[in-house]
Amino acid sequence: MSLDVPALRESFALVASRAPRVTARFYEIFFERYPEVRPMFGGQASRRQEEMLTKALAAVIEHLEDPEWLAETLRGLGARHLDYGVRDEQYGWVGECLLLTLEEVGAEAWTPRVRDAWTAAYGAIAGLCIEGAASARARRAAQK
Repeated sequence: MSLDVPALRESFALVASRAPRVTARFYEIFFERYPEVRPMFGGQASRRQEEMLTKALAAVIEHLEDPEWLAETLRGLGARHLDYGVRDEQYGWVGECLLLTLEEVGAEAWTPRVRDAWTAAYGAIAGLCIEGAASARARRAAQK
């Protein structure tokens, strides 16, 4: 996986400085586009949920050059999200809304390079989460 680490880090720092609660905006967009996911969040994303997403994004940005950490952590995250009822196709919904949020907050700094970097990074993130979910489903099926 080849990622544009400088573009990801610089753009994340910019977005975080412009909108410290950028994840609140993400959830607004997510619930507007995909209202069927609201029940998974008790009707709305809590401040705690926003903070968890912010910390998860920051951790991924911090570990971009540590593929073992990324693989282990993101596969584990995907496995845990099975218990919340997350389906594989919903990772695409999240990615769409995350990129829209970053573009909105990034404004003029959302260049094609930054867009491409985030598209590739989110594709890798989602892929690892989906792998983790698939492994967990397989383990559960084998235990039955």
